[in-house]
Amino acid sequence: MASLVNGRNLCSSSFPKRHLLATHLSPLVHMPLETATTEDNAADPPVRLSLPLEFQQDIFHELREDDGLLILARGLGLLRLVTNLLHSYDAAGNNLILLIGADDRENGWIGEALAEHAAISGSPKCRGLQLVNTDLMSVGTREKMYSGGGIFSITSRILVVDFLSSLLDPGIVTGIIVLHGERIAATSLEAFIIRIFRQKNKTGFLKAFSDQPEPFTMGFQPLTSILRNLFLRKPILYPRFHVTVAKSVEGKRKAEVIELEIPMSDSMKDIQNAVLECVEVSINELKKGNSGVDMDEWNLDSALHRSFDTIIRRQLDPVWHRTSFRTKQIVRDLTLLRTILHSLLTFDAVSFNKYLDTVLAASSPPPGSTRQSQSPWLFLDAAHTLFDTAKRRVYTGKISDSYSTDQEGLNPVLEELPKWNLLAEILEEIERDVYFNPLPQHESSGSILVMCGDQGTCRQLREYLQTMGLNASETTNGNVDEEHGDGEEKKQSAKFMMRRKLRGYLHWKRDFARVSSNLFAENQKAINGTTSHSGGQANRGRAPPNKRRRMRGGGGGGATSAPTRTAGGSVQVAGDKDAHIQALMHELAPNEMDDTAAAKVDIGADPLDDMDDYYELYETKDLVLVHPYDGDMDDHLLEEIKPRYVIMYEPDAAFIRRIEMYRSSHNNRQVRVYFMYYGGSVEEQRYLSAVRREKDAFTKLIRERSNMALTFTHDASNLEPQEAFLRTVNTRIAGGGRLAATAEPPRVVVDVREFRSSLPSLLHGRNMVVVPCMLTVGDYVLTPQICIERKSIKDLISSFSDGRLYTQAETMFQHYPSPMLLIEFDARKAFTLEPFADFNTSLGAASVVGSDLQSKLVLLCLAFPKLRIIWSSSPYQTAEIFEELKKQQDEPDPIKAVQIGLDFGDDTESRTFNQTPQDMLRAVPGVTAKALARLIMEYESVQDVANAEEDELADLIGKENARQIRVFFDRSVWDDGGDD
Repeated sequence: MASLVNGRNLCSSSFPKRHLLATHLSPLVHMPLETATTEDNAADPPVRLSLPLEFQQDIFHELREDDGLLILARGLGLLRLVTNLLHSYDAAGNNLILLIGADDRENGWIGEALAEHAAISGSPKCRGLQLVNTDLMSVGTREKMYSGGGIFSITSRILVVDFLSSLLDPGIVTGIIVLHGERIAATSLEAFIIRIFRQKNKTGFLKAFSDQPEPFTMGFQPLTSILRNLFLRKPILYPRFHVTVAKSVEGKRKAEVIELEIPMSDSMKDIQNAVLECVEVSINELKKGNSGVDMDEWNLDSALHRSFDTIIRRQLDPVWHRTSFRTKQIVRDLTLLRTILHSLLTFDAVSFNKYLDTVLAASSPPPGSTRQSQSPWLFLDAAHTLFDTAKRRVYTGKISDSYSTDQEGLNPVLEELPKWNLLAEILEEIERDVYFNPLPQHESSGSILVMCGDQGTCRQLREYLQTMGLNASETTNGNVDEEHGDGEEKKQSAKFMMRRKLRGYLHWKRDFARVSSNLFAENQKAINGTTSHSGGQANRGRAPPNKRRRMRGGGGGGATSAPTRTAGGSVQVAGDKDAHIQALMHELAPNEMDDTAAAKVDIGADPLDDMDDYYELYETKDLVLVHPYDGDMDDHLLEEIKPRYVIMYEPDAAFIRRIEMYRSSHNNRQVRVYFMYYGGSVEEQRYLSAVRREKDAFTKLIRERSNMALTFTHDASNLEPQEAFLRTVNTRIAGGGRLAATAEPPRVVVDVREFRSSLPSLLHGRNMVVVPCMLTVGDYVLTPQICIERKSIKDLISSFSDGRLYTQAETMFQHYPSPMLLIEFDARKAFTLEPFADFNTSLGAASVVGSDLQSKLVLLCLAFPKLRIIWSSSPYQTAEIFEELKKQQDEPDPIKAVQIGLDFGDDTESRTFNQTPQDMLRAVPGVTAKALARLIMEYESVQDVANAEEDELADLIGKENARQIRVFFDRSVWDDGGDD
C-alpha cells in the first residue's frame, strides 16, 4: 500500500503498533529497590530504568526523595519520566498508586511502557497499569481491584465518589501522581481529591507533572496558588536552558541539522501583508469598543497564536452579554483571519482560494439585503488584494459552466508552494547521499521521516509525492499520457495534482453557487450564539480533502464524481441544501483538535482494488513516512522507525528537542534533520514567539520560586477531644436562639452526577461531610425536609425546553415539605437573567416573549406557589447558603434519600407485565418512565387508565402529567378533521 518516490516506497503514518520489546530501550539505569524490607524482597532483581541522560536521572532521584511539582520544557520526555517513576514503585510490589489527569492516549503510552519495563526488569511483582475509567465498572469490581493493589489510572469523578463513600480508604493509598498540573484550580475535582487524600493520609507521596509552563505565569502568584491546591511546597523547574539539560543534549552526540529558509512567492507575501493589515485594523476596532478590558496582550504578535481568540473571548466573557454584535463579529473575524494566515502556508493555491470563497460568502450579505452587518475588514483595500491575489494564483479570466480546465477565457496559473520543489530536491539529495555514503555500522533503519503540522498537510504531501513524477499532459478522457516524455528526464512538478484540483474546484463552484447566499445568515447565527454546529468533523477550516489517495496508471481522478462527494472532495448538494450549508460552516469554523481517530484512519486510507498487486512488506530503508506532529507520541515514533533522515516540513520546537533527546540517548544511531521554514513569514515568527514565550515563562517561574511564601496547613486530626468539641459550638444566639453544639460535622447528601460541578468540593471545604448517592429526587438533600434541585443557566434553559423541570418540581413536592430550586450563575459572568433569553427563533423574528426564560420562570412559580427559588451568583455563595440553611436542623438520612422515588420502580422489576399495553402507554403524552411504572402497578389495563379521573391520576403521577393524559384521552377524533 505504498507508492514509489525516487525508488523508495511512500508510506502513510499508519505504521504497525509496537510489539512488546520491539523497541530498543535506551541504556538502562540500575536502581535497587528502596522499599524492599523483607528477605524475599532483598532477593529480587534490581529495577532497570530507561533514563540514559544525566538530567533525567537527576529528576528521577529528586522525585523519589521528595514530593514536588515538576515543570518540564516541552519535548524533554515527560511521559518517560512518569513511566520510569511508576515502574520503580510497581516493581517493589505491595503498593496502591493512583494516576489522575491522564487522557486515553497517555494511558495507552504509559501502559505499554510499563509492560515493556516489567518484561525487561523481570520483576515478578509488576502489575502494570489498570484502568478505572467508566461508570459501567461495578462497585464490587472496583473494590476487588483496589484490594489487590497496583497502579490505577482512574477518572477524577469516579475516584472522588469512591473516596467519599469509603469504597477506597485514602489511608491505604501509597501515593498519587497527577498529570497536567497546570489544570489544577481551587474548584477542580483533582484539588478536591488531593484535599481528601491529605486529610486522611499524611505519609503517602504526592507528585505532580506538567510540560506547559505558560499557564503558571497568569494571574497573581499562580505558582503559589497551584502548589497550595496540590498541597505541595516544592516546585522543580527544568527548562531547556537548564545547565544539566543543555549538557545532556548538547554533548558529542549531536544531530546533524540543516536549516533551510525558503522565500515565499511574491503573491504569498502580498496575501500575508494584506491579512496582517486586516488583523491589525480588527484589533484596533476591538480596542475602541471595549475600553474597560485589559488589552495588554491584544497585539499583532499575540494574534498569530492559536490561543489568541480564546484569550480575547475569556477576557470578554464577563461582559459578553453587553458586548455589541460588532464586537462579537470582530472576535469571529480574528479567528477567520488567523486561520487564513495558517492556510496560506499549508494549503495549495486551489484549496486556499476555495476556502476564501467560503469566507467571503459567509461574511458578505446577499445583494439587496437591508441588513448592513458586513465584517469591517472586508471594506479595506487589503481585503480586495487578498481575494484578488488568491484568485490569480489559481487562474485568470472567467469561469464558464463547463468543468474542463481548457475553457475559453480561463487561463490556469496553478502556482505551486515553494516548499514542494525543495522537498523533492531534499529527497534526491538523500538518495545520492545513501548511494555514495552508505553507513552500515549504525543502527538507524535508513528510512526517511517527513514531519508536518497536521493531518491535512500529510494528505497534501502524500498526494504530491505520489504524483510529482507524472506528466501534466492528458488525453481526451482525462488519462495520463504515459508514453509522452519517456525519452527525456522528467522534472518533478505538481502540475498533474494541481490540474486535478482545479477540475474539482470548477465542479465545486457550481454547487457552491446554489447555497452561498444562505451562508451569511448561518454565519450571523453562529456569531450571536443562537445555533450550535455540533456533529461532523471540522477540518481546521480546510476544504474537504480529496478522498482518492493514489493515481495508478492513468486514473482520471477529477472528472467523475461519487454519489455523495465530488472529485474535488466537496459535498454534493443532491437536494440536501441544509446539509451542504452545515458542511460549509464546519469548514469555516477552525478546530484545533483535529487528531481524531477518523482523521488518522483517513490518512492511511487506500482503495483496496488491485490489492494483490500492492500488498507486500517493504524494507524500512526503502520507506518514506509522512506523519503529523503528535506530542509525546512522537517519542514512540522515533524509537519505532529509527529514521536516518528527518525532514521537518514545518517548524516545531518540541520535536526539535525530541530529536536531540533521541540522538543523545543512542550512541550508534545517526540522524540528519532538514529544518524547513518560510523566511519572513508568520510561520517563522510564530515559532520564534513560542520559544520566547516558554523561556519568559520559565524566567518568571524561577523568579517567583526565589521569593515564594510557604503554605502551612493546620492538622485538625491532632486536636484534643475537648477542643474539637468546642470548635463545633455555634455561639450565634441572637434573636432568642439557644447555644448549640454538634458532636459531628454537618452532612449533605449529594447526587453522584453533581460531582461534575465544583459545589461538592466547596461544601467539603466548609467542613461538611459530603455523602455521594444515586438520588432519584433532587440533587442535594440538606435536611429531612429540604431537597434542592440545582440548575445552571444552561441547564435551566434546556430543562424548560423539554419540560423536565416541571416533572422534577412535582416529584420533589410529593416527597419533601420544603423543596427548593437553586439557580446558580457563573462567578465570572454577570448576575442577571437578561442576556440569557432563550431565543429559539431566527434572527429578526417579531416576538420572542413566549419563549423567554423569565416568562417561563413566572409560569413555574404560578404552577408551584410553594416552590422556593434560591438565586446564587456563584458556587461559593451557594456553599454559604447551604451552610445557613443547615443551621440547627436535623441531619438527612442517606439511605432514606436514596429510597425516595424508587418504591414503585423496585416493585415493577420483580413482576412480569404485558409489553404491548406498556408500549401503547409510552406513546401517550405525560407518561414518563417513572409515571409508567406507577400506572402499571395501579391499573390493570389501558382502559382503566383512560377512564381514570384527573385528580386520581394527579395523586399518583403529578398534576401536569395527569392533565396531559386526560387531554389526550378526552380529545375528539373530529378536532383535526377540518370543516365538517
